Amino acid sequence: MTVATALKANDPTQLPSKRDEDWRWTDLRGLLRVLPPQAGAVELAALPAGAFDALVEQTHVLAGGHEAAQIVIPPDGKAALALRIVSRGEASLSVRATVRVGTGAKLRLFETYEGDASAYVTHAALDIVLEDGAAVERIVLAADGDEGVLVSQAQVSLAAKAEFGQTVITAGARRQRLETSVDHPGAHASVRLDGAYLLAAKRHADLTTIVRHQGVDGATSQLTKGVVRDQARAIFQGRIVVEEGADQTDARMGHHALILSDQAEVDAKPELLIHADDVQCAHGNTIGALDEDALFYMRQRGLPETEARALLVEAFVGEVADRILNEAAREPVRAWIAERLAS
Repeated sequence: MTVATALKANDPTQLPSKRDEDWRWTDLRGLLRVLPPQAGAVELAALPAGAFDALVEQTHVLAGGHEAAQIVIPPDGKAALALRIVSRGEASLSVRATVRVGTGAKLRLFETYEGDASAYVTHAALDIVLEDGAAVERIVLAADGDEGVLVSQAQVSLAAKAEFGQTVITAGARRQRLETSVDHPGAHASVRLDGAYLLAAKRHADLTTIVRHQGVDGATSQLTKGVVRDQARAIFQGRIVVEEGADQTDARMGHHALILSDQAEVDAKPELLIHADDVQCAHGNTIGALDEDALFYMRQRGLPETEARALLVEAFVGEVADRILNEAAREPVRAWIAERLAS
């Protein structure tokens, strides 16, 4: 049972539910008793400008009537592309994108999820393949509407010496799951998986990652930070699997969250499954409130409490933006974070 097959058959009984262990905090079957009709065609020329237009050479839009995209970067090529997934109206939408990055090629992929105020249901499937020595930096900005339901599932496969970096930034939705699964070959390949969630009202965000280390000498670094307030709910599920024989793996995972109201909730499940001996693996998980000592220090120096709190939260989440390798890409991400924190 998958989201894609449920939407294709217009059958909500095929949606994942809380009986599925990996979906127990993001129950779609219990939420969606009826699925909306298939999305009609969207007029692409009428869409507003994208968040990353100034940073890219080409844009691919997935929306009603435009459900598939294929992106190929030739060996030793270099590109900066935008992938926009647009949800409009009370409709079901299932889209797919395939991305293949050739040997020694470099790609910056700016991926946005853009939903309106309707009760839509959108599923996006992405297949990303990196050949030998390829490098990809994927930046995901999820701006869904209050009533929207989004599931994004990316499958990433790396070859030897490939480098994959990812930063996911989200403000949540009625239900939202942003999932990344990585097949890691070892072989001097490296993975960075970062994320930040900024949730308010009754919004929900589920950041789920799975990394499978399958060979000798691979590295994974992961940092996720989040802030929840009001009645929002965040889920972080991070799993790193080190298969038998994947010696000399270096894998680090950290998740840290701030809860700013009594009714907000964070559920975290970091996992390390290690079947090899010669490895360096660690994970950390903290969930708490703002540092009252730091807040007191800032107020003693004349800052109003509201401004002091905002600065502390922005600095807390900003560490994720600082890890984006491309300097030009950091600014729109920082601006989007600051805008959400100010609202």
